[in-house]
Amino acid sequence: MRTRHLGTALLATGTLLLGGAACAQHDDGASGAAAAPRTVKAVDGCGKGSWTDPADLAADRKPARCASVAPAPVKLDRTRKLTIATGTLSAEYVAPLEMAVEKGEFKKEGLDVTLKVLPTPDALPLLAKGDIDAQWAAPEAAVMNGILGGFDIKWVAGNFSPDPQSKSGLWVRLKNGESASRVSMAGRKMGTMIGKGSVISYPMNTALKKHGGGLDKIQFQQLGSADVLTALQNGGVDSAWLLDPVWRKVDGDTHYAFLGGQPLGEPLGGLLFGPNLLSEDPDAGVAFLRAYIRTVNTYFAGDYKKDPAFVTGLAALLKTDKKVLESTPSLRMDWEIRAGTTDRLQKAYAAAGVSKGDPLPESKTVDRKLYEEAVGHKP
Repeated sequence: MRTRHLGTALLATGTLLLGGAACAQHDDGASGAAAAPRTVKAVDGCGKGSWTDPADLAADRKPARCASVAPAPVKLDRTRKLTIATGTLSAEYVAPLEMAVEKGEFKKEGLDVTLKVLPTPDALPLLAKGDIDAQWAAPEAAVMNGILGGFDIKWVAGNFSPDPQSKSGLWVRLKNGESASRVSMAGRKMGTMIGKGSVISYPMNTALKKHGGGLDKIQFQQLGSADVLTALQNGGVDSAWLLDPVWRKVDGDTHYAFLGGQPLGEPLGGLLFGPNLLSEDPDAGVAFLRAYIRTVNTYFAGDYKKDPAFVTGLAALLKTDKKVLESTPSLRMDWEIRAGTTDRLQKAYAAAGVSKGDPLPESKTVDRKLYEEAVGHKP
């Protein structure tokens, strides 16, 4: 499936924007999915709990759920071949997509889905042109800058929020006399494998501000995934953003303190759709989301790591060590998008100096209509 190519000038602008120089004015046109109202029907197995108010930002908010194996497949009149870009196939947050392929959930909808590993900067222009159909990523600064430059891309579904027991996030090496509740972050050097344009800038900035810092008050040192922890331990950096399961290496050590991570109950990534599924073939877009949501409800509805047999299969699917997978809590898989998340992200990108121009309103960055249709929710 492929849409007509955007003009050469727009693509050149988009490429510049991905580097962080957002200076083009965004078109006010809406995607076809937003412009043409679609019929939303009730869906068996998806009742009141299959939708939550986007404005509910409570940390203990229960994610939306339908019954297992719901919503049922609604096979398309003809098979659609879809290519979905993802930065990795080994991370746990990609598991629902891989499981949907493995269990034939996409095929039940009449979709022939290929998952293709591509980094976000490479995938975005392809998504805007229609050379790929969707991207399993996040509304990073590059995405916001691309939309500002004219790319018809929207965030259409969430992925996960952390378990309350997770300590993936900002860790600091304590100095004499410091504690987790009494530590100053201003002027510290932070090691991270994630650049300032990542969605992690938002929770990182929040955690830093609680301790006298901020993205504009610390020094960044970007490191490889294998080097972040080493740099923190040997004094090369004062603090670090440690991901699952790396933080386990310092958890319980009194020389280090955890200062905060991703907000509970608020997904920061998920599915990005381009024009193919937003406007040219929204039926296929809804079908894709229906299969994804059904996979979450069937296999990832709760604490999926309580089932040893399932964890064994999941480890094989992700090609990772079972013990590594078991060392961290289950993710709270969540297809919904909270209100204001892209507003908060853009404030963090501005603070980090990786975005320019006026912030985009949520109507330009988010489209919840397709997942609402998949579960039968009428706004």
